[in-house]
Amino acid sequence: MPKADLTELAARLEAHLGDPHDPTSPMPFDQILDHDEREEFPYAFVNLLQRWGVHEYVIPKAQGGKAGDVEVGFNLLRLIARRDPTSATALMLTSLSFMPAWIAGTDEQKQYVVDLMKQGNKLAWGLSERHHGSDVLGNEMRAEKVDGGYLLTGEKWLIGNATVADGVSVFARTDPKGGPAGYSIFLVEKRNTPAGAVEELPNERLHGLRALDMSGIRLDGVFVPDEARLGHQGQGLEIALKSAQVARTTIGSMALAAVDTALRVTLDFTEQREIFGKKVSDIPYSRRQLTEVFADLMIADAVSLGAVRSLQVVPEQTSVWSSVAKYFVPTLLERSMAQLNIVLGARLYLRAHPHYGIYQKMLRDLLVAIFADGNTVVNLKNIALQLDGLLGTAAQDTVARAAADQRVPQLYGIDRELPLYRPWDQELFSRGKDDAVLAAPGSLDRLRELAAEAKGEEQVWLLRAVEVAAGLLGRAEAIHRRAGELRAGLGREYGQSAELFDLAKQYSALHATAACLHTFVHSHAALDDPLPSGALLLLQLERLHRLFSPHESVTDSAVVDEVMRVLRHLHRENRLFSYWQFPLATRTGVRHAQS
Repeated sequence: MPKADLTELAARLEAHLGDPHDPTSPMPFDQILDHDEREEFPYAFVNLLQRWGVHEYVIPKAQGGKAGDVEVGFNLLRLIARRDPTSATALMLTSLSFMPAWIAGTDEQKQYVVDLMKQGNKLAWGLSERHHGSDVLGNEMRAEKVDGGYLLTGEKWLIGNATVADGVSVFARTDPKGGPAGYSIFLVEKRNTPAGAVEELPNERLHGLRALDMSGIRLDGVFVPDEARLGHQGQGLEIALKSAQVARTTIGSMALAAVDTALRVTLDFTEQREIFGKKVSDIPYSRRQLTEVFADLMIADAVSLGAVRSLQVVPEQTSVWSSVAKYFVPTLLERSMAQLNIVLGARLYLRAHPHYGIYQKMLRDLLVAIFADGNTVVNLKNIALQLDGLLGTAAQDTVARAAADQRVPQLYGIDRELPLYRPWDQELFSRGKDDAVLAAPGSLDRLRELAAEAKGEEQVWLLRAVEVAAGLLGRAEAIHRRAGELRAGLGREYGQSAELFDLAKQYSALHATAACLHTFVHSHAALDDPLPSGALLLLQLERLHRLFSPHESVTDSAVVDEVMRVLRHLHRENRLFSYWQFPLATRTGVRHAQS
């Protein structure tokens, strides 16, 4: 979708939902917090969003929906989640539960599930089990073949939407021996089963997303017809892993939204509150904390921009892109929230306050992005298993680098059109390819050119950014060398070693460095004032540099002051803290930041 059209669509949704601080708006914070406090599923909000048609943007056009680019749904969910991650998650669960049908279903199956969604039906993704967690090949739910269909027996637990859902996509064992080809996926519609055949398990009380339905189902010989199987028998693991790539990429919208709201709430306070004759925002230490959080948020935004677009531009590489995004974005932003806690101080604990209560909810809800749809260990392991190939290609394959240079403008240029989304083209291994890292030297060269063309302080900041980025990217050789040493020294233990997982973390930081460079270079001409900003890019790179050298600082107060100017501009103009800068709902003047 063209940038202007997506911006207009985002503005329409924001206008429809209104200022969340205004208790008379359709989706206000006080009602969201009431649902959260009572742990009551937000039916009214989900229905409101469905009536507006949010779910249409995750339904393929071929089946009567409006889905074209994945980043449309991603950004609409982000705008919903900045109000309520619970409602956004409930909607996302339905769209992700549709992915098995979109990836492997027949046209008739896709249309059938789409019709369910368009009628307002909710879906759940029945993957995890109580005793197996992330070990999906240990799953025990079985599907016994009988005439005309299958009998499903077993339990799925810790499943979002499981009780409120009308249909559940169930991952079940079709070969008693299990194994990679031993599982299939079935659509179970509760209304088409005998009364009592589907037992809904008790809802689990959660630390965050307290109003979400997080429960499970138990089946005992429930019959489903042959046409309820999605894809071929034995294709279940492949479909599940491809669906997970989408989930891991899109769930970052929740983390981005949580920190956007938390930073906005904090700024409402620091821009008005005066201590010792100064605004809190103007106290050097507080200012540094605010700008560092903003820089982290923009790093995460750049990583997400490329990862979401990779689903369409390089679907064969999404096993790496999705795992980097799923590990790096929520982990980085959890640290950012800890910094905001320091700035907000005692107000963090004012649970009943109409302004700060939502901050606490965002602090809790952010954590779900870390463990849902593959936790930190799962994603780091996926990167670690491919690390040798990724580093080897980056070091030696000039043909792959040239091809990446051609594709990277489409991956990180927010005004670039995307090819048709074809989720079935996603692959489970990237074969050593990661266009972000491969194309980083080319974007670094382009940044040097932009620095040469810049004037004044902007030129100074960009030249320094070139220096820091070069140092970060240069670490790839050391990571590659260390991986070789570990492999030689540990032998068969290499693949499970803690040291290898640490190298996977370092590789993720290299990918994030590349994402920041690419976004600056390839979205440069399409960004709206006050972006692009050389000072912001430099601070982003400093934050990444600190992942390797925690006690080194490469920026000065002038950089922080300029980044604060950018942050204040976006805050005062009421725009999303993102490269997209979507206009947010008009403020009604209802604010409680000083009390």
